[in-house]
Amino acid sequence: MFEVSTDRYGLPTGRYEVEDGRVGRAETFSDVLGEHGVDYQTILRLADAARPEFEVTNLRAGRPYRVYVNPWLQQPQYLAYQIDARRYVVFDLQHPDRTHVATRPVTRQWATVAGTVEGSLYETVVDNGGHPLLALRLSEVFAWQIDFFRLRAGDSFRLVYEARAVEGDAVQPGDIVAAHVRHRGEDYYAFRFESGAGDAEYFNRAGQSLRRQLLKAPLQYSRISSGYTNRRYHPVLKEYRPHRGVDYAAPRGTPVRSVGEGVVQRAGYEGPNGNYVKIRHNGTYTSGYLHLSQISVASGDRVQQGETIGYVGSTGRSTGPHLDYRLWKHGSPVNPVTLELPPSQPVPLQHRDAFRATVWALLPRLDGESVFARASSGAGPRWNDRTAPAGPHLANR
Repeated sequence: MFEVSTDRYGLPTGRYEVEDGRVGRAETFSDVLGEHGVDYQTILRLADAARPEFEVTNLRAGRPYRVYVNPWLQQPQYLAYQIDARRYVVFDLQHPDRTHVATRPVTRQWATVAGTVEGSLYETVVDNGGHPLLALRLSEVFAWQIDFFRLRAGDSFRLVYEARAVEGDAVQPGDIVAAHVRHRGEDYYAFRFESGAGDAEYFNRAGQSLRRQLLKAPLQYSRISSGYTNRRYHPVLKEYRPHRGVDYAAPRGTPVRSVGEGVVQRAGYEGPNGNYVKIRHNGTYTSGYLHLSQISVASGDRVQQGETIGYVGSTGRSTGPHLDYRLWKHGSPVNPVTLELPPSQPVPLQHRDAFRATVWALLPRLDGESVFARASSGAGPRWNDRTAPAGPHLANR
C-alpha cells in the first residue's frame, strides 16, 4: 500500500495543480473564488458550511491561501485559507458540506528573556530577543507594585514565559510563568499559580497576591512630567501653588484606564480640569482624571479595574497633551506614586505546599543560579532565608 503524503493543510500532494496566493486589499471571498470560475450559489453554500467557526467576511488582506485544481478536469477542487498562525479552513468546492476548520498542533516550552533597561522596557525586551507582547504582559503582572513609567537605566528584569511554535515557527507567546524585576534597588518577584478557583493569579515569594485594590498608574506607557508636590510653578498661571496630582506626558489619544473598580461620580467638562472623570472606588479611595480629549463613560456607570474611561488630551487649563491623575483617601489628596496598598487574598492554606513547589522549581531560572541550600545531611533541599515563601514576615515583594 502506498502512503499518501499531505501538505500543511492536510491535502494530498501530487494530485493537484497548486496555486498559491494572498488576499488582496478590498478583495472578498467571492472575488477570490470568482477568479476560478466558482458560481455564486456554490460560494453561498461554502460560506454557510464554514459557519460558525469562520465567517468569510473576515478574510484579511495579505493572508495566504491555496487553490487546488484537478489537472484532469481543469476545475478547482479545494481552497485552503490561513486564518491565523494556528487555524486554517479548507473549502471543498465540489462538496461544500465537507468544508472544515482545522488547527495545527502547538508546541510549548518554557523560555527565558532577561535584560538591563537602558531606554524603554519595550526596547529592552525586543533587543534581548523577546516578543514585544512580553513587555506589555510584564507591566500588567506588576501593575500594582511598579510604576513602569519610572523605570530608570540600570533596572533589570528576568522572566520565564511559555514559548509557542507551530511547525517550528514561533507564534505569539503564552503567559509569563514567573518574573523577577530589580527596580530602584528593590527586588520584585511574581509566580503564576492556580489555587483551585479556576483562574491563575500572580503571587510573590511569600504567597501574597500581587493584585491590589488600585493600579499603580492609569496609563501603560508614558512618563511622569510633573509629580505630587506642595509647591509647583504653574505654567499657565505663572505662580507657585500646590499640585495634588501626578502629570503623565503621553500622546493625544492614549487610552486612560480606571485604576480600580468603582462608580463614576462625574464625567464631563469642568472648567480648568477640562474633560474630567471622577470615580469612587469604595469608602476609602476616589480617583480623578483631568484634561481628557474624550470621555468614554457617563456618571453612574460602574467600571472595572483597567477599563478605558477616556483618552489623553489637553482640554481645560493645559499647555499640552498629558493626563493629570489625582487620588483621594477619605476625601484628602494623597500621592499615588508613594501610596502602599494591602494585597488581596494570599495562596489558600490548602495549596501552600503546591505553591512552594512551584517557587522552588522556578527560582533558579529567575536568579540564573541555584538559590537553594541543602541540609548538612544531604537529605534534600530546604528553603534558605533568601527564597523561603512560607510566611508574611518575610520582606518579599
